[in-house]
Amino acid sequence: MRLQRKVLENEFVRLEPIEERHREALRAAGDDPDLWRFASVNQHGADFDAWMDDRLDATARGGDLTHAIYDKASGDCAGSSSYLAIALPNKRLEIGWTWYPKRFWASAVNPGAKRALMAHGFETLGLNRIEFKLDALNRRSWAAVEKLGARHEGVFRRHVVMPDGRLRDSAWFSVLADEWPAVRAGLDCRLAAFSSSGR
Repeated sequence: MRLQRKVLENEFVRLEPIEERHREALRAAGDDPDLWRFASVNQHGADFDAWMDDRLDATARGGDLTHAIYDKASGDCAGSSSYLAIALPNKRLEIGWTWYPKRFWASAVNPGAKRALMAHGFETLGLNRIEFKLDALNRRSWAAVEKLGARHEGVFRRHVVMPDGRLRDSAWFSVLADEWPAVRAGLDCRLAAFSSSGR
């Protein structure tokens, strides 16, 4: 069973299922090598097209569903995030391969995008569980996922071989369906602050 390709949006962001027309906007948005320090696959410079082709292929096959994210305030491409490890019979999936240009860090883009992705997962797809995994050394992402309200479940040791040969430990987090109302309320509170400040 595959996910329907559907635009997800709210007051802050618009998430469009990835298509060829997004290639150059995503290339420009990700044109900063510092963004990829903890990436398990090179996505910058000469490696960008291979990443883009993989995301287009995976989305077309239905194995994953990658989105191009647009910031509604500026209209600019603000990065990408994907539904991964889609297991609809088991009512779970992962949100991952998420990245944003630095100018959108500490903006409404991440909570807005997560609000849209998680609401669709729990409220439309009827999921029991949404997972997140990240490089255990990436403390910025760790803090961001915890700020969402996701619970840390543990660490898979030597889980991924990184492009530079480093053996990555992967930290796992999740939100369950019965936790979603509280997580949603927290996200709505954060987003209300952006709405009132005009950011």
